[in-house]
Amino acid sequence: MMIISDLHMHSPYSRATSKDMTFKALERGAVAKGLHILGTGDFTHPRWREAIKRELVEEGGFYRLRGGGKTLFAVTGEVCTNFELGGRSRRIHHLILLPSLEVAEQLCEALSQHGDLLSDGRPNLAMTGAELAEAVVELGDDCLIVPAHIWTPWFSLYGAHGGVNSIRECYEEYAPHIYAAETGLSSDPPMNWRVSELDNVTLLSNSDSHSAHPWRIGREANIMDMKEVTYAEMVDTIKCHKEKVATIEVDPAYGKYHWTGHRSCGVSVPPRRAVVMNGICPVCGRKMTKGVAERVEELADREEGVVPKGSQKFIRMLPLCELIATLAGKDVFSTEVQRRYWGILNHVKNEYEVLIEASYDRLEEACGADLARIVLASREGRLEISPGYDGVYGTPKGELTSDDVKGRNASEAPKERLLRGGTNLEEYINDGR
Repeated sequence: MMIISDLHMHSPYSRATSKDMTFKALERGAVAKGLHILGTGDFTHPRWREAIKRELVEEGGFYRLRGGGKTLFAVTGEVCTNFELGGRSRRIHHLILLPSLEVAEQLCEALSQHGDLLSDGRPNLAMTGAELAEAVVELGDDCLIVPAHIWTPWFSLYGAHGGVNSIRECYEEYAPHIYAAETGLSSDPPMNWRVSELDNVTLLSNSDSHSAHPWRIGREANIMDMKEVTYAEMVDTIKCHKEKVATIEVDPAYGKYHWTGHRSCGVSVPPRRAVVMNGICPVCGRKMTKGVAERVEELADREEGVVPKGSQKFIRMLPLCELIATLAGKDVFSTEVQRRYWGILNHVKNEYEVLIEASYDRLEEACGADLARIVLASREGRLEISPGYDGVYGTPKGELTSDDVKGRNASEAPKERLLRGGTNLEEYINDGR
């Protein structure tokens, strides 16, 4: 079974998160997107755990809305560890997956000794990565700790500001218990393949969403080939069968920290140029925020383009609302964009059908010829994006190539651009392309 999951998001109790982030709203967004499994997010917050107990019921290690919801929820949360290493303060975010609320209660009791769990849905904990990993893994083999958005300049494993240079530096003797890592919006699998230590973990992609709108959730996600839909099977797939996990990725240039830059001055530069400039903003003379692309170059022990043995498959695409907004020259939340988005969903099963599976003829029927062309251009990597930097999202450009794509099927897209071969999800996983 091809199961699509987005395991990293937040609750209304996290800072800068929509107060409309409810389980019912998350389910509506998941159904519209085409997601089967969502993370609950923020299990460390007592009030959110109360909401989970009140609104959801357990099913196979997952949870479902009372009364028969369509979406499964896994108990997940993100925490930040603060510790000193090599004379520098390190602040690193970690995603935690747990098999039940009962286990979550046990872990929260331990974590409460290191920080205030009521202050934020993503609490700050005075402990090392190794101490956190010990607290998680001692609760059972189904308890996972995953370094979150590993390249983001702040609060991440490899982050240029406050990160470290390796998994072992962060988790010490518990490094062998790190079975997965989250790519984040500003990197994709080929960028991560350049660091050989990541060959030993499963790459996951999640939205880290602070909104229940389908523009946000599922913009990055995981496609898992699972024999049965249980939490234990999902964890086993992540830990032991990375070949059965593919990721849905935005173009990394779309991410907020892809290039090095300085938002206040509107300056962004590619990695090699940033090195020549010594990371100094040419406008104000201050230090720029080092981008993910530059940080990858610092840690890479492989040349660009090398595909390691056992590498996972992936899909690149932008959210449908983003494509509609690009075409219309409007904000994604404008009335025009939202009306067209929900109008399209009245004619398809979900957004992923449009973005991944539908043939061009089907796209034209559901979306119109103008949008069908831009969807196909996004699939094929022909949609140019001005790279994001210093907290500013990358900007898709409306100009496309003049290729006549009418009548082409999605499966005819170049293999290196789309799914690395194939478009039908079940065929994609099973035929080994």
